[in-house]
Amino acid sequence: MPRLPAPDYPDDVRTRLEADAREIIARYPDSRSALLPLLHLVQAEEGHVTRTGMQFCADVLSLTTAEVTAVATFYSMYRRKPSGDYQVGVCTNTLCAVMGGDAIFEALQDHLGVGNGETTGDGKVTLEHIECNAACDFAPVVMVNWEFFDNQTVASAKRLVDDLRAGAAVEPTRGAPLCTFKDTARILAGFPDERAGAVEASGSAGPASLIGLRLAKGESGAARVVHPRGGGAPQDQPPAEHLSSHDAPQDTSASDPSHPAGPTAEEGE
Repeated sequence: MPRLPAPDYPDDVRTRLEADAREIIARYPDSRSALLPLLHLVQAEEGHVTRTGMQFCADVLSLTTAEVTAVATFYSMYRRKPSGDYQVGVCTNTLCAVMGGDAIFEALQDHLGVGNGETTGDGKVTLEHIECNAACDFAPVVMVNWEFFDNQTVASAKRLVDDLRAGAAVEPTRGAPLCTFKDTARILAGFPDERAGAVEASGSAGPASLIGLRLAKGESGAARVVHPRGGGAPQDQPPAEHLSSHDAPQDTSASDPSHPAGPTAEEGE
């Protein structure tokens, strides 16, 4: 059977959303450029992007529902099914994974009794594994509604989700205070965060991320070089210079003197 058209919003909801949509569309010289924030707007209404929300976006932008659906299904920040008040994302990209992200994600699945992209029975937490959030120097990283919780462990991640489900106060490592996923979606739609002190608390990157900037400004401190293998003590002088793999071929691996490769073998030996 053909799928029935999406139901419309109630009149009062549609009137309110149309006023917000006009404000968003006015920011762009081409109205269809407003599609991404409009999808965040309808996500803020129901907690995920419904067929009704996509039809609304198509109507106000004079697009087809196919055009809207193509965008809504491309970006992972748009939820396609009901989800929790708190989106808990565990980074499982390479560095976070080897630093403990895989273990955290597996432990939280067992602890919460849900799989990837699933929501706890109380509707509080949706768990998912996510790609890199550009915070590798704080690995492993967990994000809640896109706010950072750095340097996590299995134990701290379990406490975090327990506190979220219990309604306890939870403070991100850095960034603005937490709000619900619907409130986060409205902020992402481009509307101001009106909570007292929230904007000022947004801050910036953490100290580890800003070391390069500090050095570029000439604010360098004493160099600290750690031996790459063998647990050697930190040194205050650079290691002996060695050729990289892009320089002239060598018979042994100068970059790893403790594990020489040996003489280069001739073909067939």
